[in-house]
Amino acid sequence: MRLHAWGRRGLLLLALIPAALVAQTQARPDALAEYRNGNYARAVSICQSELAANPNNLDSHVVICWSLIQLGRYDEARRYGLEGLRLSRYDFRLIEIMGEVNYYMGQNNEALQYFQDYINMAPDGARTAEVYYYIGEIYIRLGKYRHADIALSTAVYYTPGNAVWWSRLAYARESAGDLSEAIGAYERALSLNANLSDARRGLDRVRASLRLP
Repeated sequence: MRLHAWGRRGLLLLALIPAALVAQTQARPDALAEYRNGNYARAVSICQSELAANPNNLDSHVVICWSLIQLGRYDEARRYGLEGLRLSRYDFRLIEIMGEVNYYMGQNNEALQYFQDYINMAPDGARTAEVYYYIGEIYIRLGKYRHADIALSTAVYYTPGNAVWWSRLAYARESAGDLSEAIGAYERALSLNANLSDARRGLDRVRASLRLP
């Protein structure tokens, strides 16, 4: 009788084990989920714990870099990005990250090299449109407006609904002296966002220079 009772209790305990494991898994912190929810500091903290337990975790290197960039902590993002690349030299996520970090730190040539490497490795990658946008902005910084036109035209090809990118393309064309094309791009930006003040000022500026109404 006691053996029978123990057997029933044993079966009950065994039945509860999977539920306990599921609960434990559900309770495990998810850095990527925190990042996607905009909880960047929390994502950093989780990734730091993960990397302390396993320094070779590439996904943790990626997510912590994304989060640190959002927090404007570029020096730290650069450090984690370089550590990740030492583990996997051709991880295109980390290569794109290093392009962004160098872009925000004003290291134009370094950023361009990383972005070009990303395009070569992942021409249709998830960050291709953003990479072309950053390249365009770098060329604007460098005064290479026709190069910027090409890059930003590619960015809006991939993401045609981005009003800010159309406005920056228009500015590159305006700066290159391609005023008719600039008008078209400014108008496209304003068709997407009528309240975009940079595009409105740019359009008025170009029209005034061409003496258009």
